[in-house]
Amino acid sequence: MTALVWFRSDLRMADNPALSWACEQDNNVVGVCFITESQWQQHGLGPRKIQLLKNRMLMLKSELAEKNIPLLILNAGTYSASIKQLKNLISELQVQTVCFNNEYEVNERHRDISFSRLCAELGVTVNRFHDQCIIPPGEVTTRQDTPFKVFTPFKKAWLAHPQLDGHYSIRPLPAPAARKLSQTLKDQLRHCQDSTELPEFVPDALWPVSEESAHQALDNFVEQQLKDYKKQRDIPAINGTSRLSFFLSLGILSPRQCMHSARNANEGRLAEGNEGITCWISELIWREFYRHLLVAFPDLCKHKAFKPETEGVRWRRSEKDFNAWCEGRTGVPIVDAAMKQLQDEGWMHNRLRMIVAMFLTKNLLIDWRRGEAFFNYWLVDADLAANNGGWQWSASTGADGAPYFRVFNPVSQSERFDSEGEFIARMLPELAPLDAKERHFPAQKLRSTLKYPQAIVDLKASRQRAIDAFREAGSG
Repeated sequence: MTALVWFRSDLRMADNPALSWACEQDNNVVGVCFITESQWQQHGLGPRKIQLLKNRMLMLKSELAEKNIPLLILNAGTYSASIKQLKNLISELQVQTVCFNNEYEVNERHRDISFSRLCAELGVTVNRFHDQCIIPPGEVTTRQDTPFKVFTPFKKAWLAHPQLDGHYSIRPLPAPAARKLSQTLKDQLRHCQDSTELPEFVPDALWPVSEESAHQALDNFVEQQLKDYKKQRDIPAINGTSRLSFFLSLGILSPRQCMHSARNANEGRLAEGNEGITCWISELIWREFYRHLLVAFPDLCKHKAFKPETEGVRWRRSEKDFNAWCEGRTGVPIVDAAMKQLQDEGWMHNRLRMIVAMFLTKNLLIDWRRGEAFFNYWLVDADLAANNGGWQWSASTGADGAPYFRVFNPVSQSERFDSEGEFIARMLPELAPLDAKERHFPAQKLRSTLKYPQAIVDLKASRQRAIDAFREAGSG
């Protein structure tokens, strides 16, 4: 008997429900993952994220090989092509069961439905598992059995869910033990892999892809920073956030592993206790919330606003302003510094994500979808649910209880969270000679001397323009 484990956004050995189940059975276990580069590009992923996906697949192949679990890395181009290759694999390897962890985006769900139907025709068993959420989407609902649309009541219901009683429910599964591999299967696999050229591993100094490095990063964060997380998480000049979103987006870490570590650090509690720990737990629940929304409201996968009335907002189509934002030439230092961090590191501090998103959608009144796509291209932690949720929150088009006239002042945000202008000076060295206070918004005369652009928009007037545009669209 041969079980085929189909890896997708769960590129890890430990706490992998599909892999764990397959290894518990008395079967040969073979893994497969597909390089679907055309599909990834259609979904807007940039070259850095795509290369990191390839790097991780190669690393996983090596890690699984130590357990005598072969992993086939096959080129498919698109999801539909991957299904055709799976059909061939099932025949060549005489597969009796296929195991995979669910993905929640619309295209991925359609792919899995098509594949499951194919397996039914072939007489092959499909075993599907929940992996991306601790509590599966659809299981945290209101008393009327409808999806939550606002985070705070969702969080309250999530924390009260019966599945979270005791430690067992969020105890991560161990990595599989080493197995034996028959010579017959080895011969079959050689033929399968020989038909595909493996991708090149291109190291990225900022983003290691081993499972060991992911666990080390989690352990370091929990031991050294977690208890001060609430105090430090909004300060971009220091290393106060977990920076684990990259590992989560590729599935090198699971949300359950993160929640388990946090709960242990908080003496077995998910609520109350250390404020830094409970604050990070809340952020993990935000991640769950956005995935639950994606399933309950699939139009979110189709570039639709969560609040339908905001589709009537008359967004500006200023290519000049949009390009200035993309290139970090807005003349607002905290915005420009954040955009430089995005393109240098492939990552942006969470407080800065909110600042630059609100600047684009409110001060420049440019459609949130353009910013969402730009982030998706550049971010190494690109993730549809979190990226869409964050952008729609900032644009006041999403699942949020705050009114549309919430508009961050980027200069005030800069003064509050980068008080010494340390982050600005690091990212924009031309402003480093200035005093801390001047860095947040240099005087007009200084800008030409420093070769730093004038602000492209008046913050006060543009704020009112955004409020008027949302009011005219019938928001609120």
